Amino acid sequence: MGFSLVSSRAGTVCAMRLLVVEDEVDLAEAIAVGLRRQGYAVDVANDVAGAVERLSVSAYDLVTLDLNLPDGDGLELAARLRSDPMLAPLDGESAPRILMLTARDGVGERVTGLDQGADDYLVKPFDFAELSARVRSLLRRDAGRSGAVLTVGELELDSARFEATRRGRLLDLTAKEFALLRYFMAHAGEVLSQERLLEHVWDENADPLTNTVRVTVGTLRRKLTRDDDVEPPIETVIGAGYRLRPDLLAPAGS
Repeated sequence: MGFSLVSSRAGTVCAMRLLVVEDEVDLAEAIAVGLRRQGYAVDVANDVAGAVERLSVSAYDLVTLDLNLPDGDGLELAARLRSDPMLAPLDGESAPRILMLTARDGVGERVTGLDQGADDYLVKPFDFAELSARVRSLLRRDAGRSGAVLTVGELELDSARFEATRRGRLLDLTAKEFALLRYFMAHAGEVLSQERLLEHVWDENADPLTNTVRVTVGTLRRKLTRDDDVEPPIETVIGAGYRLRPDLLAPAGS
C-alpha cells in the first residue's frame, strides 16, 4: 500500500511528548514555549515531586532535566527514571531520552551525569538553537522518532526541516497540525482514538472536554485532501476515532 517508515523499527511508537524539569520558572516556560513552537507537546515540572507525578502517568519521548532542584538532585531522578518500575514507559514504549541542563560544567560532573543515565549534557547558559538541535539529535537515536523521514505513499514528512509534502507539493501546516500528521503517519492504517491523540500530540494543558482534537483533525484533513481524491486520506471511524488511509495515498501506478 505504499507505506514505509524510513530508518524506523516495526512497532515503534512515534509520540512527540517532552517533559521539561527545571526549577527556574521563567527558564522552564521559555524552553517549553520554544519547543511547542516546533510542534512538540511539552509539559513542565519545577521539582522532583512534580516530575515523578507526571512521569508516573504519561509517556515521554525526552526529558530535559535540571540537576539543582529544590526537593532533590536531578542525578538521582535520572537514575530512578532508569530503574523505578513506577516510572516505566507506558504501552510498551521505549524509555525517554534524558538531556541534562545544568550549570555544573566540570568534566567529572558531566561524566557522572552520563553514568547516571543521561543521554546528553548541556551546560547553562545555552542558546535555544543548540538545545533544539540536541533534542532532535537525541530523538534521532531511536529509529522512527523525530529526526526520521516518514513516508506514507505520496506523503512525506521531514521533522528535521519541519516540512511535509504530498506529491512534492509543500503543505502549509501549523505546528500542531504538523505534529498530528507525524503521529498519524507513524501509525498509518491504525484507528487512533481522540484520547490517544490527546495524550500523545497535546500537552497536559489541553482540555479533554473541548473539541480541539476534532477541529485540528478536520483542518489537517482538508489540507491533505486533493481535488482528485475519491475520499479524504484521513477518515473518521464513528465511535472509535480517526485513521490515516495508506491505500488512499498510494503513488499513481502502484
